[in-house]
Amino acid sequence: MTGEKIDVLLLGPKKATIFDQLKNVFNLHCMVDAASPDALLASAGSRIRGIAISATTAKADADLLAKLPRLEVVSTFGVGYDHVAYKWAAEHRIVVTNTPEVLNEEVADTALGLLLCTVRELCAADRLVRSGKWPERYYRLTPGTLRNATVGLIGMGRIGQAIARRLDAFLVKVVYHSRNPQQGVAYQYYPDLIAMARDVDVLLAIVPGGPSTKNLINRAVLDALGPEGFFINMARGTVVDEPELVKALQEKRIMGAGLDVYWDEPNAPKELFGLDNVVLLPHVGSASVATRQAMEQLVVDNILAWAGGKPLLTPVPETPWPPQKRT
Repeated sequence: MTGEKIDVLLLGPKKATIFDQLKNVFNLHCMVDAASPDALLASAGSRIRGIAISATTAKADADLLAKLPRLEVVSTFGVGYDHVAYKWAAEHRIVVTNTPEVLNEEVADTALGLLLCTVRELCAADRLVRSGKWPERYYRLTPGTLRNATVGLIGMGRIGQAIARRLDAFLVKVVYHSRNPQQGVAYQYYPDLIAMARDVDVLLAIVPGGPSTKNLINRAVLDALGPEGFFINMARGTVVDEPELVKALQEKRIMGAGLDVYWDEPNAPKELFGLDNVVLLPHVGSASVATRQAMEQLVVDNILAWAGGKPLLTPVPETPWPPQKRT
């Protein structure tokens, strides 16, 4: 990388792993520092060729991308990239990258933890001890168990397969539903989600967000799961019809749920707070220091590869490769 520095826009917080490296290589414009985002885009938008996004809460919609006529690449943090107008980007020859793989095992660990806490009521048991009431009564025998249970994974991508490996070690049967069967996967495939929900004890969602999966888990699916079934959401809040899930839990039409994601984060439905058949986590699937730093580094590495004329490490499948300059 020689000559004049390339202009890059940073969306989201100035995380040290990303900010400290990019500021030394690029002419970096930080949206969080701008008194007026519109003024920043008006003054620098015609020069910006790359975007780095440090958090999935930072949106790169079509209106923003359209104000950057020389834009070539958007390197975003996270596996999901529905916060980026990737379809618009593809139509305008802009490459989008994300940060897969480096968080697979961490999210899978969290999924197993949430599953166990939900089915075996471990958080409620913890609360009994902390309340000082254990001397007065033992915790009940849990009606839920993973013994002789079947877990139906909704999604069998990289993280889904990591979860399945863990369930194998727990001697738990795994089946799955996705848009298409996955090559090289031996687990039973269900083309019909409702049929799978009817046959399993646990539904665990680990699919991307976006229009294609919006409200995928609806009343019909929850009713098929039934009063002895559990639902675990490690995907996106939008994949479940949240009001229907609340009603299903309130009415005990499913036995319980474990949720790491919600429609309106960081606001979880208040109706869930008083329920004893749901475990609520604050979207911590990949939230360890080591994993988040690895994700942040991949944001940087993609931008550096692009600027150096090298192949991008993790372009998303919807956007073109190699990148082409816009005229």
